Amino acid sequence: MATTQSKNKVNKQTEFTKENYLRWFEMIFLMRRFEERAGQLYGQQKIKGFCHLYIGQEACLAGAVSALTKDDKWITAYRDHAHPLALGSDPKAIMAELFGKETGISKGKGGSMHMFDKEHGFFGGHGIVGGQIPLGAGIAFAEKYNGKKNLCMCHMGDGAVRQGAFHETLNMAMLWKLPVIFVIENNGYAMGTSVKRTSNVTELYKLGEAYDIPSEPVDAMSVEAVHEAVARAAERARNGEGPTLLEFRTYRYKGHSMSDPAKYRSKEEVEEYKHRDPLESVRTKILESRFATEEELAAIEHRIMDQVEESVKFAEESNYPDPSEAMKDVYAQSDYPYITD
Repeated sequence: MATTQSKNKVNKQTEFTKENYLRWFEMIFLMRRFEERAGQLYGQQKIKGFCHLYIGQEACLAGAVSALTKDDKWITAYRDHAHPLALGSDPKAIMAELFGKETGISKGKGGSMHMFDKEHGFFGGHGIVGGQIPLGAGIAFAEKYNGKKNLCMCHMGDGAVRQGAFHETLNMAMLWKLPVIFVIENNGYAMGTSVKRTSNVTELYKLGEAYDIPSEPVDAMSVEAVHEAVARAAERARNGEGPTLLEFRTYRYKGHSMSDPAKYRSKEEVEEYKHRDPLESVRTKILESRFATEEELAAIEHRIMDQVEESVKFAEESNYPDPSEAMKDVYAQSDYPYITD
């Protein structure tokens, strides 16, 4: 019978450095301010279509990025602006994509839900609920097939675990010992529906145990806890031991999308989680440890806010794609003999 990895192995707690905390602060602050600005621009109708913000969930990415290498691969669902930001993509290209401009990271054709950046190992942004899960396993299969030590981080929301593709993929990934880390970003609500109203199993990491996948819950409001859990899972993947399922217990401070007023949540619930804000937790640790002063943190904040405003200016001044671009990039050329033009 499967047990969680946290029960199987006791790891010495990582001693994080000044560099770790300052990197996390910059990363989280950039994600937070970028998303806040995107929300404002959506309200001004400069960003159209769907728009799903990541505010509150930033530790899920900051801790994971610091635990992995630049050659690892990433894939997620449609709440995907923050992922490329955390991986080092140009904020200008991400903002331009939100505006639907030709200078966007997906040439203005993907918008909010379909960001891609091959250079930084980011394979999307996918609008079909759960659609990215088998793709994540496929990416991991390719890394293993090619004899590389890289892995794939496959993010999903708590609602995606109701899809059959989730269970089919977990079975295959464990059978073939694929180097993939499945991450359930459990923010408590699939759109506006509480996890407790959709499943008898509310501790979602236990779903992996049915396939003998090492699985564990993670306090994903803590960037340190995320880093440690991902580092353990990465070690397993690189050693050929196969996948891990991590349930990141996190929270989003905004509704499911910009059209969601989130009236299904109480003010008390939201306030409780705001006391655990990962941005403020990292800020407090930096100040208490004297890694930086208030003035030095303020300088970082001003630099990042300027960077975000530059991305807005860039997006506003960029052109929309020419209509002739509509049918381009639909199919890809292939060297395989059974695929023809």
